[in-house]
Amino acid sequence: MDRIWMCAAALAVAVPPAWAQDAEVEKLREEVRRLQERVQAMDKPRATGENAFNPAVSLILQGTAARSSQDPSDYQITGFAPSGGEVGPPPRSFSLGESELVISANIDPYFSGRMTLALTPENEAEVEEAYFQTLMLGGGFTLKGGRFLSGIGYQNETHQHAWDFQDAPLAYSAFLGGRYNDDGVQLRWLAPTDLFLEFGAEVGRGRAFPSAEQSKNGVGAWSLFGHVGGDIGASTAWRAGLSYLYVEPENRAFEDADSLGNPVTQSFSGKSKLWIADFVLKWAPEGNATVTNFKLQGEYFRRDESGTLSYDDSAQSAPQFGAPFDGAYSSRQSGWYLQAVYQFMPTWRAGLRFDQLDHGTVSNGIVTGGAGPAAADFPLLGTAHDPSRTSAMVDWSPSEFSRIRLQVAEDDSRAGVTDRQVLVQYIYSLGAHGAHKF
Repeated sequence: MDRIWMCAAALAVAVPPAWAQDAEVEKLREEVRRLQERVQAMDKPRATGENAFNPAVSLILQGTAARSSQDPSDYQITGFAPSGGEVGPPPRSFSLGESELVISANIDPYFSGRMTLALTPENEAEVEEAYFQTLMLGGGFTLKGGRFLSGIGYQNETHQHAWDFQDAPLAYSAFLGGRYNDDGVQLRWLAPTDLFLEFGAEVGRGRAFPSAEQSKNGVGAWSLFGHVGGDIGASTAWRAGLSYLYVEPENRAFEDADSLGNPVTQSFSGKSKLWIADFVLKWAPEGNATVTNFKLQGEYFRRDESGTLSYDDSAQSAPQFGAPFDGAYSSRQSGWYLQAVYQFMPTWRAGLRFDQLDHGTVSNGIVTGGAGPAAADFPLLGTAHDPSRTSAMVDWSPSEFSRIRLQVAEDDSRAGVTDRQVLVQYIYSLGAHGAHKF
């Protein structure tokens, strides 16, 4: 220790001769700085094994007070197959939102682990994420395994409390049930370049929409994604990406109503292919990012499905047909959203979002066959409706652990009906909580 200090002192007081170049002086100063850092590091107590791997625990509390012109329990995205997820607006009046319990830690020098439990207002606990991830795989590679939010798109990996609006964009609701997570493995590669460049691949069981819970060996879903990004000057950053998701759902069932208003069960089996293009642009004044900043975010979705559609009304007491029908089914549908959020003061932000879905082309072999149910017996799939929604919000974050948001929306997801929504949302974070992605 004394030798280090003596060397540092000697270097600090050394006076270069007159002919020495500035580079030599800077080199000496850099050596002094490094020696001082070594001394400071040696003086710090080392963390014991128990403290180094002690899990970080956090809890996210959410809730809303909402008012809507249409009953949220009747919500649907007309023209698109229901996902079965919680994609509608929050209940009227006061309601508890989804709370999150997050536990994460390094397991050892080679692996880390994370679990996110979603605590629902219905007093149920759902495992949203529970995965391990490598820390020292090398070569820019990272391996993740377990249940996790997929890396496709931009917003999919973001947890709900970190969204810029209370609800997911319509495209996410229609094509991914709000967000897509699966049980499987993911491999990412980050290129060793100044330009941000990453590629990823995932294989999974295919347990979630647009697939369906099924019991079979092998892979039920796989996806690919790539992202590129960089800086434009000192104040602007951007990221763009392309993603692809392939699943083969078997008996992906949902409830609908026939032309007489009676309940029927429909199910789809076949192939589902989803493409996503995303782009994000962030701007902040140089050296002033915590005071004002601007974020522009957009994604485009296109889904192609082909297979067999089944129709069954036999559960009715007085069915129209009384027997199941099967027919070829195919569809090509798309959607997009664009949103902008501006932080105009250190604790205040305002945002605007527009969502649009395109019903596209749908071919129903049961209807064209003419031997059973007609187009009117498929109001959800057969109605040529292009849902849209416009939302605006303003939120106040007195600290990084709390946020209060006011959001209004005009929602045309249901054919022939406009739902005008107003809500106030609170989000509170307790305990340690990691930074969110770009």
